[in-house]
Amino acid sequence: MNAPLSPSGVPDTGAAPSFSVLAPAPVVPVVVVGDAADAVPLARALVAGGLPAIEVTLRTPAAPGAIRAIAAEVPGAVVGAGTVLTPEQVTGAVAAGARFLVSPGCTDTLLTALRASGVPFLPGVSTASEVMALLERGVREMKFFPARAAGGPAYLKSLAGPLPQARFCPTGGIGPATAPEYLALPNVGCVGGSWMLPEDAVAARDWDRVERLAREAAAL
Repeated sequence: MNAPLSPSGVPDTGAAPSFSVLAPAPVVPVVVVGDAADAVPLARALVAGGLPAIEVTLRTPAAPGAIRAIAAEVPGAVVGAGTVLTPEQVTGAVAAGARFLVSPGCTDTLLTALRASGVPFLPGVSTASEVMALLERGVREMKFFPARAAGGPAYLKSLAGPLPQARFCPTGGIGPATAPEYLALPNVGCVGGSWMLPEDAVAARDWDRVERLAREAAAL
């Protein structure tokens, strides 16, 4: 997906990972796991509902164990790590079994580590200049964050004209009512969100409800 640079600084498209984070489903669930024991049944519910790409955010101590368990025990799941901020987190997430990486923003140091990871990644952007900087480095697929606060569908629609080669996964403040507006844009491949994982359903371990909400999201 994101072409690594050769020593000369020219994108080496031949070495890019073939999997695209934007491809499996219209919605990527953004999961915050408080208890690693919930990871497997939660992921099974999401996959059964038609959402195979699952972003587990590195916001809790349970996250690495959750990624490891999902990767080992949930066939059909494409588990990734989100809120990746440092090269150390890149290394740890991949070692745990993450098959893609997502960051809320991007620095040169982080981009170098993401490229070296060998897995697809979505670096975060919120301005045209940030998009242009990543396009110069051969990156075509990005996370648009925080989507609602940064301008929402209107802003992304404006970017499509001058920067049609960039494609996005908007995340932040998106729900079932607003997701279709994003998904209708030509430069949006999927959206990220957590509305299919309401806190009360997860607390009650109501995985049937999570599966039902996932199925509704997958149909968008």
